[in-house]
Amino acid sequence: MVAVITGDIIDSRKVVNQDKWLVPLKSLFSTWGKRSKDWELERGDFFQVEVKNPIDGLEKALQIKALIKKVEPLDVRMAIGIGEKTYSGESISESNGQAFIYSGEKFDLLDKENITLGIKTQWRDFDEEMNLYLKLAGTFMNKWTVSSAELMEIILKNPNITQEEIGKCLGIKQNSVSGRWNRAYANEILEVDDMFRKKINTLLK
Repeated sequence: MVAVITGDIIDSRKVVNQDKWLVPLKSLFSTWGKRSKDWELERGDFFQVEVKNPIDGLEKALQIKALIKKVEPLDVRMAIGIGEKTYSGESISESNGQAFIYSGEKFDLLDKENITLGIKTQWRDFDEEMNLYLKLAGTFMNKWTVSSAELMEIILKNPNITQEEIGKCLGIKQNSVSGRWNRAYANEILEVDDMFRKKINTLLK
């Protein structure tokens, strides 16, 4: 099984210098796999990424969210699909399987459901529960400031990092890190990802 993230950038045309988000996003995707084969950016602001280990699906989506929220006034819509990959094409747009279908179907419903992050799998009970948590987490994440997004990007890339080390990365004092941590709802976001991992791990056994 794999996870597929389908997404698009909200308000991308409001940013004059597109490289402010395009270059870092491409760089992030490149650390996950090869362009065309594992990920693609189309029409400037639409993207699709394959995540080889479905357990990492939500964490990867959160990394994208944090990266994009660092550039005002941008945000991002994403749908995670988890399922089998039945055909591997030369490019991700040619690949197929339930993961791709689920991701596309959920992406098409995001606006109607008034959410910016959702998931679809073969497990309906899991989907119902997880989408509720993601909807609640979205109320925090959609309000991330640039400083909150910077903090979350560091945390998500370095799960075991200490607040002291974060302070050094950002050039701020530890008590300032603590304030940012709370304003970003970092603990709550990490708890949702941890629960996602545990549930997916159990379902895949």
